[in-house]
Amino acid sequence: MSISYEGIGEWCATFVCGAVSEGDIVKVSANGTVGKCTAGDGFCGVAHDGKACTVQLGGLASVKYSGTAPAVGYAELMADGSGGVSKPGENQSGSSYLVLSVDSAADKAVIKL
Repeated sequence: MSISYEGIGEWCATFVCGAVSEGDIVKVSANGTVGKCTAGDGFCGVAHDGKACTVQLGGLASVKYSGTAPAVGYAELMADGSGGVSKPGENQSGSSYLVLSVDSAADKAVIKL
């Protein structure tokens, strides 16, 4: 039996967006607008498409990570500037997210937004 977190508690909103690709970690950048995060940014969700920019704001999401893999459980995370997330570096702080699973071969983690 395989385990899937796809779609659990998912809710989305539609925003105007700039150069955003599906799966990118995004932040609110102006009224009704989201943009791709730069390294160290806090993030609000995950882009579901890059045209009308449907953004998943809640529920469980599979995200790319860079650097050291987050551990399962609660972890501080921030945008990595490449469309994914990373653990904060020295003298940085992120927000706390629940990490349900980590796939170190694919550099992906399932987090609760």
